[in-house]
Amino acid sequence: MLKIGNQTFTSRLLLGTGKYPSFEIQKKAVEISEAEILTFAVRRMNIFEESQPNFLEQLDLTKYKLLPNTAGAKTAEEAVRIAKLAKASGLCDMIKVEVIGCDKSLLPDPIETLKASERLLEEGFIVLPYTSDDVVLAKRLENLGVHAIMPGASPIGSGKGIINPLNLKFIIEQSNVPVIVDAGIGSPKDAAYAMELGADGVLLNTAVSNAKDPVKMATAMKLAIEAGRLGYEAGRMEEKIYGEASSPFTGLVNS
Repeated sequence: MLKIGNQTFTSRLLLGTGKYPSFEIQKKAVEISEAEILTFAVRRMNIFEESQPNFLEQLDLTKYKLLPNTAGAKTAEEAVRIAKLAKASGLCDMIKVEVIGCDKSLLPDPIETLKASERLLEEGFIVLPYTSDDVVLAKRLENLGVHAIMPGASPIGSGKGIINPLNLKFIIEQSNVPVIVDAGIGSPKDAAYAMELGADGVLLNTAVSNAKDPVKMATAMKLAIEAGRLGYEAGRMEEKIYGEASSPFTGLVNS
């Protein structure tokens, strides 16, 4: 089970809700993924305007935990303001802190992320900060009291997969809160690899929404995350330089 704050989840797949070709495809992908946590950008939704199309209306919200994010924020102050807006709407008290520091790479700003996380913890939020794969930053955030660490595998929406597995492994090994790999996942093999490294979960969006068949890709990601987690728990065999026969040489019948 995946535990974040006082919440417990069966699925380790967290799914984003943007960029889908249609609400219908989005709904099918969400349902077949069996994800229990859905994330969305507060600034891209008209949460107070009933006349505007809203993907939340397409779903049975009793089945999901909503994870608003502060995408679009460039300062801690903006992130805190967006988080309070989401909370005021009654959506959720859990927030994904996202403060972008570079417009070209879309990498997060470590200083502003720390500031925003600290402020939101003081406000009583369940805080999940999106970060780079900075090992020291991850520990600093955990020491603040955040409820999960969300390091990126590679830049948002790049689909490049895990470009620095060593740093992710270091973050996972030293963390006492869930580590959810976020951003840059492109294919099921990336998701499985993240789980094999020991991640507690994977958050992805574009890998599903921009696939040629988002519904099939949602299924593939679900299975990949399950397989990766089982592989991690099972413990892979030791790697060897030379080959080794899979059948023993003892007890052979003489010919």
